[in-house]
Amino acid sequence: MKTQFRFITFLFLTVLSIQVIAQEKKTQHVEVSRIINAPVESVWKVVGEEFGEIHKSHPKIVSSDYLNDSPTHGCEGAERVCNLNMDGSKYIKEKQVEFNPDQHSFKVQITNSGTLPLDAEYSFAEYKVEKVDENTSKLIFTFDYRTKPAFMGSLAKGKFKKQLSDYMLAVDHYVTTGEEVNAENFKNIKKQQQSK
Repeated sequence: MKTQFRFITFLFLTVLSIQVIAQEKKTQHVEVSRIINAPVESVWKVVGEEFGEIHKSHPKIVSSDYLNDSPTHGCEGAERVCNLNMDGSKYIKEKQVEFNPDQHSFKVQITNSGTLPLDAEYSFAEYKVEKVDENTSKLIFTFDYRTKPAFMGSLAKGKFKKQLSDYMLAVDHYVTTGEEVNAENFKNIKKQQQSK
């Protein structure tokens, strides 16, 4: 009886350990895209070349800037801080990697997630701008992430997808009108888009 109990306990602990290890490495994947009535170069300028100025085209980012010792334009190794509130206590620091202007693509490695529950080591985004025709582009954004604790990842997936879809709309608006997007004007921008 004792042997059987020990075996069942051992088996249970083994299964539990395997699940914990698997959960530790698990990441979530979100992809959103948007057709934008603007040439590839116009969209690329906003998302790729003006990397540190994301606050102009993102309704959730209050301010952004290049970090010290970073190039002050989009390129391999450029780093930015994205402030999510006015006092800068909620922020994300990111680095542009695999920058490919010929393919209009790059990755963003999260280097510091501040107080947000993201595991920076396993969290990154990819931007790609594709040509549809001379005056139309497709912006594709993928986000692979892991939360701390890991089980929150699947719970946050829907929220991330909605926020990223809003970001795509904001980029579209900024590229096509030149009007900067923020939390105050985004509600009206979204209403205008929905009424089209």
